[in-house]
Amino acid sequence: ISSTPTPFPADTIQYNLTYSEWTARWWQWVVSIPEDRNPSADETGENCGEGQSGPVWFLAGTFGGLNERNCDIPAGKSIMFPVMNAECSYAEYPDLRTESELRSCAVSSNEGVTELMVTIDGQAIDESQLRSYRVQSPLFNLTLSENNIFGLPASTTQAVSDGFWVFLPPLEPGQHEIHFRGAIVDFTTESQNNFVTESLYRIRIA
Repeated sequence: ISSTPTPFPADTIQYNLTYSEWTARWWQWVVSIPEDRNPSADETGENCGEGQSGPVWFLAGTFGGLNERNCDIPAGKSIMFPVMNAECSYAEYPDLRTESELRSCAVSSNEGVTELMVTIDGQAIDESQLRSYRVQSPLFNLTLSENNIFGLPASTTQAVSDGFWVFLPPLEPGQHEIHFRGAIVDFTTESQNNFVTESLYRIRIA
């Protein structure tokens, strides 16, 4: 019987970086990869290994809706993924002028999250526990690739992110399933902030 690993607490340091610094690394990873092979736009898992390096393997969510992905991950890698996250950069929001304005922008994007769901090998992580993994990044440099997922010109900018993350110690070799979903649904307005992201990863650790 595989026991579900306990995620690292949000106030810990792993591999010489804080949890929040790792969330910045995730964004630097995902934004550096052109959209045509970006893991967040991937519907099969074929791009799961793009840009992966170091002790932590990053998994991506989706731009909305469910994607089911197959992914091979080397043994001994920690795994980090966002259940729901957002970032704001000067490139995307040229009217923002300061780090505190970027931070307010990122945090406000995740206000009103209505659902956070994670199961690992069928074992659910309690939603109140998931909410304890809400982390804001430090201000970080962000290099937008050509044909980046934001559809912006290639450039280097600065950003701040906010999100609900799960950061797992390495899984045992073999087959695993990680399923996560986050939703922001505003029942009171016709606002555009109705968003659901869901990923189902079938993972082979070898």
